[in-house]
Amino acid sequence: MCGIVGAVAKRDVVPLLLEGLRRLEYRGYDSAGIAVLNGHLTRLRSPGRVAELSKLADEQHLSASIGIAHTRWATHGAPSEKNAHPHVSDGIAVVHNGIIENYETMREKLKAQGYVFTSDTDTEVIAHLVHSRFRTGGDLFEATRHAVADLRGAYAIAVVAENQPDRMVVARMGAPLLLGLGEGENFAASDVSALLQVTQRLIFLEEGDIADVRTDGCRIADAAGRTVERKVHVSQLTSSAVELGPYRHFMQKEIFEQPGAVAATLEMVTNAQSVSPQLFGVAAGRIFGAANAVLILACGTSYHAGMVARYWIEGMAGIPCSVEIASEYRYRASVPNPNALVVTVSQSGETADTIAALNHAKSLGHRFCLSICNVPESALVRASELRFLTRAGPEIGVASTKAFTTQLAALVLLAMVLARLRGRLPADGERELIKALRHVPGALSSVLQVEDAIKDWAAKFAEHHHALFLGRGIHYPIAMEGALKLKEISYIHAEAYPAGELKHGPLALVDKYMPVVAIAPNDALLEKLKSNLQEVRARGGELHVLADQGAHIEPGDGLHVVRLTGHAGVLSPILHTVPLQLLAYHVALQRGTDVDKPRNLAKSVTVE
Repeated sequence: MCGIVGAVAKRDVVPLLLEGLRRLEYRGYDSAGIAVLNGHLTRLRSPGRVAELSKLADEQHLSASIGIAHTRWATHGAPSEKNAHPHVSDGIAVVHNGIIENYETMREKLKAQGYVFTSDTDTEVIAHLVHSRFRTGGDLFEATRHAVADLRGAYAIAVVAENQPDRMVVARMGAPLLLGLGEGENFAASDVSALLQVTQRLIFLEEGDIADVRTDGCRIADAAGRTVERKVHVSQLTSSAVELGPYRHFMQKEIFEQPGAVAATLEMVTNAQSVSPQLFGVAAGRIFGAANAVLILACGTSYHAGMVARYWIEGMAGIPCSVEIASEYRYRASVPNPNALVVTVSQSGETADTIAALNHAKSLGHRFCLSICNVPESALVRASELRFLTRAGPEIGVASTKAFTTQLAALVLLAMVLARLRGRLPADGERELIKALRHVPGALSSVLQVEDAIKDWAAKFAEHHHALFLGRGIHYPIAMEGALKLKEISYIHAEAYPAGELKHGPLALVDKYMPVVAIAPNDALLEKLKSNLQEVRARGGELHVLADQGAHIEPGDGLHVVRLTGHAGVLSPILHTVPLQLLAYHVALQRGTDVDKPRNLAKSVTVE
């Protein structure tokens, strides 16, 4: 959840480190820091934004040819300067992402050796532990290798030492870390976006890897100390892909990028006559044919995508589908089915809870796994035999938008493939669905045109402190996603319910101060939904309805209606998501919150 940038070069790396941190701001953080070697170890730390750290660096005319930098999202210890990274121990400086589970035990052992702790963090343990190994051996690489062998938990670290100013040592276990290769300079970071300013040649470190990074090259060893070779990837991303452009916020940009992102994700299908299992990998036909159930594991927004997929998979393919919150799945006694297809869904592919859930499923005997993800080199993708890469492009805003709609696009393809393999999707039905998919990007562009009407809603919403979101059937998860978006960026308390559950409790909350948002597609449940809406109106509730053209819901006193395009059938959830994103965005603007970096949240949740 934090950000790491490190550099070893023959030029001043301070501007590169600070720019790298700026490009990692989207991940969420509460403090920032930098440590450089310029004849001696110099450390600067600041609670708050990277801009404040940059100001400190300018005031002190900081420059150096080697350094490490960090943005912190608090886990152990409150956001403060003393808890900000880097942490130091007598000339050793460390930055760290992840959580050290045995830090309390290690802390007591190090205190017994005379080490004094000045922070509340688990990371300071690493600095003192590396120093304790370094002072006996004098080699930073070996000291780091032996130090991390004593750690339990997840970590990505970068280490520099005052008396070895020509090298940086990095290591990873359970948290993402990559190397960037340049000419006479080399880099490390927790995210590709931090390095696009300097290189597109990347090495993604494997679990347990340790690397010695110098200006003339990088040596990588596995956890046992054996030198290994790792593949060099050339990133297809460009620096401009993570820049704001003409938009006010990244979230706004990413909402409006959805037609293109969904079109790119569906490209291999919309120009074809049928859907192929090969979309998900070479072995997909065999694995899908052997699977007799589907288990979806995901967190947050991705979990909502999985809930929508359950309707598609069971409705089209006729096989059982269960959806589990990844952070809960491995902590209960579940009944494993080795013949179930385990589907993990993640935007970053580095979500710690989802990776741990996949590993737990494998330990229970699950043999088949598929990852749906937006990052091709991520840990989740590498851990899965089958994979489908959504093509959303970089998503910077913490509140997911285009990653969600591209996940839905991928999951409907999965349902179609499973249905076809089971003989439940006839050729004419398949062609009709492909035709409908072909029209989704254009329909998304049309839906974006309701923005002005949503702005009018937002002006009234911003005055409230609570909201209720309603949906029925496959649109209930979309209501959940709408409520989550409003919570995330406007800080308005919002809840979602299946509309039929109103009379079983939530109706007690409804009054003129509780706006109610309802998703009203022209489907088989529309008349049932209309009855539920009457229950709200009878209690004086203020209704805001997202309706299809044929839904025949007319605006009136206390009833506000925004009409979308014609009903998109089973693909309707993809379209109805967009106005809910716009609502959250414009309410947040009205309330003056930090849209792209909401308080207390992070983009890539790499800690448990």
